[in-house]
Amino acid sequence: MANVTFSSPKLAKDITVYAIAGDRGTILNLAKANKVPIPFDCQDGECGSCLVEVTHLSPTTKNAIALTEKEKELLKQLGKITKEEIYDAEVNDMPPRYRLACQCFVRHEDIIVSFEGDDTVPDQGPYITPAARVFAGGLKIATVDEFLSYAVKVEEDAAVHYDQLAKDMSACGDDELANLFGQLAESARLHLGEAKARAGSIDDSKSVPPDYVWPEQIGSERNSSFAGDATLRRSDALRAALQGATRAYEFYVSVTATTENPEVESAARDFVAHKAERIKVIEAWITREEWAEKSAKLPASA
Repeated sequence: MANVTFSSPKLAKDITVYAIAGDRGTILNLAKANKVPIPFDCQDGECGSCLVEVTHLSPTTKNAIALTEKEKELLKQLGKITKEEIYDAEVNDMPPRYRLACQCFVRHEDIIVSFEGDDTVPDQGPYITPAARVFAGGLKIATVDEFLSYAVKVEEDAAVHYDQLAKDMSACGDDELANLFGQLAESARLHLGEAKARAGSIDDSKSVPPDYVWPEQIGSERNSSFAGDATLRRSDALRAALQGATRAYEFYVSVTATTENPEVESAARDFVAHKAERIKVIEAWITREEWAEKSAKLPASA
C-alpha cells in the first residue's frame, strides 16, 4: 500500500491518492483512474511522452524496481538517466530519478510524482484557501530585507511548533511521528538560517499578521493536550501540523500577490516552494493514516 502524490504546474493543488501496491498498476494507470493529466501517447514505453520525476520519500528503500531495457534505453535517449543511476538500478536495485509513467509500477512506498504536463494547458497558480484568494487588503512589503524579517518570524514559529509536536509524540511513545516532526522542525530551521543569511539586516519588531500565525489551540505556549495521551490519533497531530504549515504557506503566497517589488515577489516564491514541499509530505502522511483508520474499522473477511 502506498501514497502517491501527483504534482504539476498544471494542477492548482497536488493530488494524493492511496494505491494498493502489488496489483501491477503503473503510475500512468493510477493517474488515469484519478483524472490526473499526465500526458501520454503510446503507453508502451516507446515515445517518452509520459516522462515523470519520482521522489521516494524513503530514498533508501529497495523495492525491485523492474527497470526494463526499453525504459532504460529511452531514458538514455532523453538524457534523463546517468551511468551511475543505471548501475544503481541494475546492481543495487535503487530507482533512478526519472521514469516513464507507463512503465513504472507502484510499489509499497510513498512517492511524489512530478510532471510538466501539456504545454497547451496554462499553468495553475498556487493553491490557497477561498478566503485568502479573495482577500484584497493586508500587508504590502516593500523591500527584501523587510520580507526576510517576516520570514524569520514565520520559520522560527514553525520550528517551535514542529519541535513541540515532536515532543508530544515522543511522550505518547510514537517515535515514527516524533521523527517526522523533528525533521520538519530541522527543515524550518534550515530556511530560517537561509533567511538570516540573505538579509542585510533583520527588523525584530516585525510581527506576522494574526491570520497567518499557527492556530492558538495548537500553540506551544499552552499545555498541549497531546502530551502523554496514548489514545491520541496520529491523524490529529498531523492535521495540526498541516494547519500551521498551510497558514505559513498562505502568508508567503499573499506576499507574492500584494508586493510591488519584483525582488520581494521572487524571494517570497522561493519560500512558497519550500512550504509547498512540507505540505505535500504532511498530506501524504494524513492520507495514509486515514486509510489505516478506515481499514481498522472494516470487518474481517471470512
